[in-house]
Amino acid sequence: MYGSCAFCDAPFGANEAVELLPVGRRLAFDAAKGRLWVVCAACARWSLAPIEERWEAVEECERRFRGTRLRYSTANVGLARLASGVELIRIGRPLRPELAAWRYSDHFGRRRRRALFTGGVLRHLYDARRVVCRVHAGHGDEVLVRGRHLREARILVGGPWGRSWGLMVSYGRGCLVKTGIEALDVAGVLLATINGSGAPLPDVSLAVEILERHGNAARCFQYAAERPEHERHRLSRLPVQIRLALEMAAHEETEQRALDGELARVEEAWREAEEIAAIADDLLVPEEVERWLAEQRQRRGMGAVNGGSRDCGSRDCGSRL
Repeated sequence: MYGSCAFCDAPFGANEAVELLPVGRRLAFDAAKGRLWVVCAACARWSLAPIEERWEAVEECERRFRGTRLRYSTANVGLARLASGVELIRIGRPLRPELAAWRYSDHFGRRRRRALFTGGVLRHLYDARRVVCRVHAGHGDEVLVRGRHLREARILVGGPWGRSWGLMVSYGRGCLVKTGIEALDVAGVLLATINGSGAPLPDVSLAVEILERHGNAARCFQYAAERPEHERHRLSRLPVQIRLALEMAAHEETEQRALDGELARVEEAWREAEEIAAIADDLLVPEEVERWLAEQRQRRGMGAVNGGSRDCGSRDCGSRL
């Protein structure tokens, strides 16, 4: 994420309000968790800023948010417009439904308005032919999934998956079956296209309720797969509220995996820094000082064998150490 949106490729634009992240006209941040997003003005998707660009920029966003009077806030989410026109969304300790509503209601609303504006036969033909995604087919091969193939994409249940689920993806010459993380990633891309017409706020609110009730992507997809009234488990035939909930769940799962990976890299870097710091500390302490400290610990009963301190019989022994 440097100058354009990873989802729609629209430019983020520049801002001079947050010097440490001069990208984007709408920024969202969570100071407690150290998270910072650039919100795309075209598609309203939230793109997580790289961790190396995030921490000081989050602090700057917090200072700028507190320094403006032009802000609206609930107990958990705040919105401020700076004099330059840049908008800051401050996440406090939100309940998930409130945060999801902030993240997705504008996004799906814009899709809906765009679909109404660009509707028609030509648009339908374009969507049918365009490439939606590339899917790995094994042995280094990829297949192209186009808009006309989406109506055959479906959730698979039972069989070898037990109580889990799989995803069947159609393409020009056949179909593939994906499971696990790969199924979730592909489903998220397909649903973003299937849900391309957006939705009104009541449907988004119901989708948020479904997501909150089931908690994570795996349980949401399992819920959708087990409902018998859905026509052959086709993604495109699911009720709109469920389709929206599945897209939200897939998107949040992908973002959480990215965050988990960052935390693992941070922990690894921290451990390496600790080792280097320990070595540096040892190098800074002269050998004779180490010997003297060891002798003093032994005299005072503080050696590793005794494992603790012992009265040395002198009132001022502690002050001499």
